[in-house]
Amino acid sequence: MSSASYLSVGCGINVLKGNRGMATRYDKLAVRYEAVVIIAAINQWLKAL
Repeated sequence: MSSASYLSVGCGINVLKGNRGMATRYDKLAVRYEAVVIIAAINQWLKAL
């Protein structure tokens, strides 16, 4: 993996970490945690449009 792609993946994960608190605070099931991460990713994608 090149350093540019490594940096972009790291930045993308850091953006999603902001929404992680909702899932870890209230939802203990992995399915709900995954749903929050997917919704956060879609939200970021829509903001970029």
